[in-house]
Amino acid sequence: MLHKNIGINKEGRLTFAGMDVVSLAEKYGTPLMLLDEDRIRENIRVYKKAMTENFGEGCFPLFASKALCFKGVYRIAKEEGIGMDAVSVGELYTAEAAGFDLKKAYFHGNNKTDADIAFGVEHGVGTFVVDNADELLALDKHLEKVGKKQRILLRISPGIDPHTFQAVVTGSVDSKFGTPIATGQAEEITRLALSLKNVELVGFHCHVGSQIFDHEPFVDAADIMLRFIAYIRAQTGFTAKELNLGGGLGVRYVESHPHIDYAEVIGEMAAVIKARAAEIGIELPKMVLEPGRSLVADAGMTLYTVGSVKTITGYKNYVSIDGGMPDNPRFALYQSPYTVYNASRAAEEADFPCSVVGRCCESGDIIQENVVIPRPQRGDTVAVAVTGAYNYSMASNYNRIPRPLILLISGGKEKVAVRRETNEDMIANEV
Repeated sequence: MLHKNIGINKEGRLTFAGMDVVSLAEKYGTPLMLLDEDRIRENIRVYKKAMTENFGEGCFPLFASKALCFKGVYRIAKEEGIGMDAVSVGELYTAEAAGFDLKKAYFHGNNKTDADIAFGVEHGVGTFVVDNADELLALDKHLEKVGKKQRILLRISPGIDPHTFQAVVTGSVDSKFGTPIATGQAEEITRLALSLKNVELVGFHCHVGSQIFDHEPFVDAADIMLRFIAYIRAQTGFTAKELNLGGGLGVRYVESHPHIDYAEVIGEMAAVIKARAAEIGIELPKMVLEPGRSLVADAGMTLYTVGSVKTITGYKNYVSIDGGMPDNPRFALYQSPYTVYNASRAAEEADFPCSVVGRCCESGDIIQENVVIPRPQRGDTVAVAVTGAYNYSMASNYNRIPRPLILLISGGKEKVAVRRETNEDMIANEV
């Protein structure tokens, strides 16, 4: 199977986190999102241990909220002792509502509004990751007004192309994110930050992209950032104490994707990064990483019920399900690959080529094309694996379809973490 938390039981049905998923679909209805809490915790612990062992005490991961945002995931992050990053007040509010200490939060975003800045300062966000000069000046102005100081990192664009899907590349010179080194503007914003009395510049942040399967782009980015840190020290006397390399390590969605040993990759990154720092002649800053997808993606599975099974003679077969792009828009956006199972007939021969499509009135409402599964019948449960990241967090009410229920599974027991949205919920704010 694709991951170790997926299997087949003696009844020939698919299991996830040790539980019969067809039984869960029958009990709770579909679409249904399952989250393996034990797997999330395991992934977090791998990152924590690898970072401490390879970079030293005080180096830690932050959970990237945009991958998956609901109160339960922040309770896990709090209990596991990691930080979090947020890109909106909504994510910060959700974390705080779950009891997460925002002193351990990093507040991102390329366009923080004045209201966003005020909320972050008022609620004690530990670190602002400042994207641009306009934001920096606005933050300093607000801090002057309320008589506070704020710890910040500056987001810098290192000019790296990680050779991944263009829509998830974020570290190139021409990007809406950060301030580029190549144009001289990174030095300018650093000097500006150092001149302001209400912000405390402690270091730099960069992020090169997502779904990256090796350590080389991170090492390349770190090399550029370390050289920038050395240059700034020479020019201004300021030495960065912290370097945040963002997230982006890939996840295995299909059999053709490689297995990734995150601890091994972090070890490879650390060995090269420490050597580069020594070559350049600077002390290694405190290192921070921001995993999102690699903490929660393989902890997720989404269940659907088959409606119609249709054959277009001489063309293809279509299997229609009771969800689709409202709960998983990633194929429509990125043509993202997924592994699909007929959970009801998991032990049978996979001999039915088809496209698995959603229920929306939209030709692009596709979960996956050209999959081969055991021939499904109306009422079967279809499972889509590795949906823990960027599914629920990107879900919508397109065609007025409610968002799914989320079950957290731990130790062979399930609990409702997010109730199924109702039609009444969808009109609650309408007047």
